[in-house]
Amino acid sequence: MFSYLFRFMFLVLAIPVLLFSQDSPMWKAHDLNRPKPKIITPPAQYLPVLPPSDAIVLYDGKDLSKWEGMDNKATKWINGDGYFECVRGSGYIKTKQAFGDIQLHVEWAAPLPVKGESQGRGNSGVFLMGLYEVQVLDSYDNITYADGQASAIYGQYPPQVNTARPPGEWQAYDIVFHRPHFNSLGVLVKPARLTVFHNGVLVQDNVALWGATEWQKFTPYHLHPEKLPLSLQDHGNPVRFRNIWVRELSEVPEKEPEYLPAVTLDKNILEKYAGVYENEDGDEIKIALEGAKLFIVRSATRKDEIIPHSNEKFSLRFTAIDLDFKLDDAGDPVEMSLTFTGNTSKYKKTE
Repeated sequence: MFSYLFRFMFLVLAIPVLLFSQDSPMWKAHDLNRPKPKIITPPAQYLPVLPPSDAIVLYDGKDLSKWEGMDNKATKWINGDGYFECVRGSGYIKTKQAFGDIQLHVEWAAPLPVKGESQGRGNSGVFLMGLYEVQVLDSYDNITYADGQASAIYGQYPPQVNTARPPGEWQAYDIVFHRPHFNSLGVLVKPARLTVFHNGVLVQDNVALWGATEWQKFTPYHLHPEKLPLSLQDHGNPVRFRNIWVRELSEVPEKEPEYLPAVTLDKNILEKYAGVYENEDGDEIKIALEGAKLFIVRSATRKDEIIPHSNEKFSLRFTAIDLDFKLDDAGDPVEMSLTFTGNTSKYKKTE
């Protein structure tokens, strides 16, 4: 029995990992034979893009006070005139604040004059949660492996197109990131997902990541906190960055609305509500009984079901329209008030 239960529990726990690990992708990481994305010319952009009012500005062109080295000490990256620049050998930098689901805007420029080739040319990276990299590279007239060029999810997904600008010109990433989710046992139940716009062009369309991104290595997911710092890579090239801001995306489920419960009324009672109602402007509303349900008949092809909550209060099933009926002493409706978006109109029953 113990052996059976153990095997059963192993299978149950392993299923999410098997579903999301994707440890046998079609292409091996960094395969030079993988088709290169089509080269296109990006549209004109008015950079820098100003942050919206709810954004957290991580670099405003003045100082690096919101960044630090990976050792939690002050970074050695250079703060220039409205930008900051990677210093060879100084190490990665990370934000002092941790993030989960976010919208991220980053502007960067590859070095000019050009030095090096392939992965040695204008190389850096934007790491979501410090684990999931959107590659930064001078991909303008520069041949490298497809999953390592600018805006690739490094080692996993090449961009759909190569929309790189020439070195020295400012480029923009707009990234939407949704973190991975783990259950109480630390097993992955939902992978991280990334959407990336490079210079205003969609290049990664809500792709599911296989795990953390690394060079020459496939790393399956492992349990980590719900929020972690962003980081930027020191790959030995003086790549510049500016105008970095982030919007935290809500992970709180929308609160369920509180509606009056539906009640069941006998068909002979519902029959009393069927008829034509007219307001003072001459507009008419027709209510019809079909089977044991009431409907507002809008046209020959459209009708909306009315749900009773009491003998006086009704509402439409799918639209926030409330109907309040005034009844006479016999319980027959003589007037109806229709309320929609805060406006109420009164209709008298005419037939």
